[in-house]
Amino acid sequence: MAMEFRTRKMVKPVDLNPHGTLFGGRVLEWIDEEAAIFAACQLGSPSLVTKLMSTVNFVSSARPGDIVEIGCEVVAFGRTSITVHCEVRNKETGALITEVDKIVFVHVDAEGKPAPHAVFLKNEARGRAKA
Repeated sequence: MAMEFRTRKMVKPVDLNPHGTLFGGRVLEWIDEEAAIFAACQLGSPSLVTKLMSTVNFVSSARPGDIVEIGCEVVAFGRTSITVHCEVRNKETGALITEVDKIVFVHVDAEGKPAPHAVFLKNEARGRAKA
């Protein structure tokens, strides 16, 4: 699956660090939200929790008024998990701002326990049908 950039944000004064550039914590909040929505759409279920974020690479910054876009792609499906890759880039220049190599979300049941998601169950059923 190719990287899809679906969400755009305008950098506002409330999003800035004391240096006057985009605050890393704000961009991580945006990434976590966008990646969770993306993962939920892939699995057909919003019952996900963030398990892990790999190394976060802050490559460049953004300034007030810049429009940034957030993109995600699937890296892997597990039995109860989905792993996605996420990038944030400057809409106008295309410059990479931040990248998170892997974000792992776990599908959970009503009690908050890991549970197989629909994609895994569908693939498992397909495998049994071929046997």
